[in-house]
Amino acid sequence: MAEYKLVKFTLNGKQVETMVDVRASLTDMLRNDYRMTSVKKGCEVGECGACNVLIDGECFNSCIYLAIWADGKNIRTVEGLLSEDGELSDIQQAFIDESAVQCGFCTPGFIMTAVEILESGRDYSDEELRKLLSGHLCRCTGYENIFRAVRKTLDKRLGKTV
Repeated sequence: MAEYKLVKFTLNGKQVETMVDVRASLTDMLRNDYRMTSVKKGCEVGECGACNVLIDGECFNSCIYLAIWADGKNIRTVEGLLSEDGELSDIQQAFIDESAVQCGFCTPGFIMTAVEILESGRDYSDEELRKLLSGHLCRCTGYENIFRAVRKTLDKRLGKTV
């Protein structure tokens, strides 16, 4: 017999609550209950990064994070990056500008990892940045355009010459 629990949390700036099966993943809750389709179901074992979301400012693979653990947390998905008037965030625009999107399946997870990196306010060497982005699998891009999009956005935010 399934056991359910009420989970209250903030999703992309809005207070929400829902009853969830205690065995459900955060991926399933976000996709099924809130239609956050940017949260992709890839490997479902925490290896590919397609399901990455920010939880209290830190990136997590939502496929291996239980939905009930979201109680009281602040969760952000790609849907929460758009401005009030529907403008893309700087990192989303950089992915377009740098042709860092091909099939697009891995893109939301990469973007959420990039948001964590960008919001740290730290400068990273190219080697450090590549390592921080390494927790993702992409079959299309070869990663270089993704790296350039993040590097250029980071440099711009830090006031470095772009």
